[in-house]
Amino acid sequence: MKKIVIWSLIASLAGFLFGFDTVVISGADKKLQLLWDSSDAFHGTVVMGMALWGTVIGAIFGGIPTNKIGRKNTLLIIGILFFFSAIGSAFANDPFVFAAFRFIGGLGVGASTIAAPAYISEISPAKDRGKLVAFYQFNIVLGILLAFLSNYLLSDFGENSWRWMMGVQAIPSIIYLLFVLTIPESPRWLLSKSRNVEAKKVLKLMGQEEDYEKMVFDINLDEKNATDSKDNIFLKKYRTPLLLAFFIAFFNQLSGINAFLYYSPRIFQEAGLGESTALLSSIGIGAVNLVFTLIGVFLIDRLGRKVLMYIGSVGYIISLSLVALAFFLHWQGIAVPIFLFLFVASHAIGQGAVIWVFISEIFPNHLRASGQSFGSSTHWVLAAIIPSLIPFLFSTIGPGVVFLFFAIMMVFQLIFVAFMMPETKGISLEELSKKLIK
Repeated sequence: MKKIVIWSLIASLAGFLFGFDTVVISGADKKLQLLWDSSDAFHGTVVMGMALWGTVIGAIFGGIPTNKIGRKNTLLIIGILFFFSAIGSAFANDPFVFAAFRFIGGLGVGASTIAAPAYISEISPAKDRGKLVAFYQFNIVLGILLAFLSNYLLSDFGENSWRWMMGVQAIPSIIYLLFVLTIPESPRWLLSKSRNVEAKKVLKLMGQEEDYEKMVFDINLDEKNATDSKDNIFLKKYRTPLLLAFFIAFFNQLSGINAFLYYSPRIFQEAGLGESTALLSSIGIGAVNLVFTLIGVFLIDRLGRKVLMYIGSVGYIISLSLVALAFFLHWQGIAVPIFLFLFVASHAIGQGAVIWVFISEIFPNHLRASGQSFGSSTHWVLAAIIPSLIPFLFSTIGPGVVFLFFAIMMVFQLIFVAFMMPETKGISLEELSKKLIK
């Protein structure tokens, strides 16, 4: 079990790079808009948004290498993408070159949401799967926290401080690559490719040799379902997992979480805080995110996925309503940061802890990467659209209306959790497939 935990932690470091890459741009946001004299629309969609469109492409097509060349090799490619994105965006001299390198990093983010959870879920025992896959989310928020901290520490490095902010990610990218070289391939993937001898060796390393025969039987049964070349996640029999993946990803972004993370310093300034205070408040957001993600990781295999989603949904509704009210009534000072801390805590313990675990569990083995690709693509299409619109929406309809819309959408999420979402705690991947496929 110790080796499984270590391998899961290493694979989950892709989440650290994901979190760092996603949020590091927030520190450079206004500096880049001033540097290149960009309109709100151009800045939001090209300079800030291009990484998110890369994430969409990475999520759509990330299932292909994850299936074809394996989980481990895909994780290695992801590290390479993050490294080149960090170096290239740091040295960029115009918005289009900058956007191109940010797009490359986005490819890594999108692919990581498929390869890392798939790898971890496939090496994990059922009773610990939620906790181990949630390491990925923990590393996302650790990356977010350190990106906020890095931005704050580098903010006084002169007019080119944004270059240091963007380039520093090259260091964790190299460390991640070196660690990934030490992990084995997923035994379930090896068996699906009829590489049984290699799979047996990995299971021996995991101390799970006795599971070999059952795993072979279950995967062979699953592969029989895949013999038809037309078998895909859009067939009627896979409607339930498909809808579940769609709705959990849809509501994740309609909470406004990525919009907030991308523009947290701007949002705090809209609420009346000074620039340095806004950056410092962003570090507080990262810390709250980390603490409540740890609580979510601790509880996910104890209370279950559904209970955490109930807690998160209620917290979303309360906190987002209060943020909207604060903007409508022009409350200044500490009110908005406190409400946003509650919002982030609600996300961390609910959607943040659950989404990548849940999507990695609900599809059969031969379609797991494709199913995760669909769920991740839904997530990242919305994550590209919504943050790209934030500068424009704030300057037209105002932040109060935007946050009120997010609060209303979280009422619909609560309905989804109550009436559609199944509990997946403690059930093997193969048993879940039988339960959800009609």
